Amino acid sequence: MARRGDALYLRGKTWWLDFRHNGTRHAVRLGKGISRSVAKELASVKRGAILKGEAGIGMKRKDCPFDKAKDAFLQWTETNKRPRTVRVYRQALDRLAVSFSGKALSQISPFDIERHKRLRAEAGARVRANREVAMLKSLFNRAKTWGFFEGENPALGVKFLEEPKRRLRYLDSLEEVRLLTAASEPLRSLIIIGTNTGIRIGAEALTLKWDSVDLVRGLLTVQAAYAKNGQTRNIPLNSRAREALVQLKARSRSEYVFSKPNGQPYKSIEKPFTRACKDAGLAGTGVSLHTLRHTFASNLVMAGVDLKAVQELGGWHSLDLVQRYSHLSASHKTKAIETIAERFHNMVHNSPISMNVVQLAERQVSV
Repeated sequence: MARRGDALYLRGKTWWLDFRHNGTRHAVRLGKGISRSVAKELASVKRGAILKGEAGIGMKRKDCPFDKAKDAFLQWTETNKRPRTVRVYRQALDRLAVSFSGKALSQISPFDIERHKRLRAEAGARVRANREVAMLKSLFNRAKTWGFFEGENPALGVKFLEEPKRRLRYLDSLEEVRLLTAASEPLRSLIIIGTNTGIRIGAEALTLKWDSVDLVRGLLTVQAAYAKNGQTRNIPLNSRAREALVQLKARSRSEYVFSKPNGQPYKSIEKPFTRACKDAGLAGTGVSLHTLRHTFASNLVMAGVDLKAVQELGGWHSLDLVQRYSHLSASHKTKAIETIAERFHNMVHNSPISMNVVQLAERQVSV
């Protein structure tokens, strides 16, 4: 039976329950074509369910420890992501565990995440703090998808820190020569391949196998399994890249293009690259392995290649990521515009008729 203060009414042929509780209005559709007595019974049931829900009676939401969700998320990553990505994810999850290990997911609030973000920023890790917040957001989403957790995602409203704008570092020709002079094989060939094909060193170059290199047709294939955007792409080999690969192939005894003496692939080539940068006088100038990829894109843009072609050759997910190189073409655009003036002057100097037209125009202007 509806209680005092409840409004039980018929609208058309449909019965409704309308009541307020703790300042909240509840309008509940009870049913169409039913009797008043049945509507009263339904109203009692519906009202009781709403009050039980507000009090949390019999409505316990699913929850789980952060550590359990972290382990499950890492296992999912190991199955669905590349090994290099897994290492990055693991590092971020370990940092998050410092702040949230031992807590249930329901105990992690937006304020807790803000505090983690602030502490990481104060430690000089603003960029990593953003990556960790993004990782935590993904972890909560996965936990909800898997049925581990039914609460709200506390990371959704947490804003990322403003990241410092880093200089777009690429090698000019003299710097590249110095670096190549300081590097020994196979690093020297790796640098040439990096600056002439744009492949990502860790994920794509160090995993590259000879069956993905066609020296006859002059094509290098980055398989989807190793590409960051998950798409296979074919990169034409210019003469420098092809020559480096031919020399590597002649002395190779491994299925991998870049391999150790025992035939196993390199997991990292960071240390020898750092030594080569130091010997080349490039230490402390912002040069990293990723600079090779920047050099590739920068040289293409400065050679007048359109940004869409640069995107496809480099395997960037979106054109927005390539726009940062667009300013490099400014001086080349100026040169392109100047060709109009040069063409005009050449025509004037080489044609008597054109000369007369110009002189006439100049006299009209002076008048």
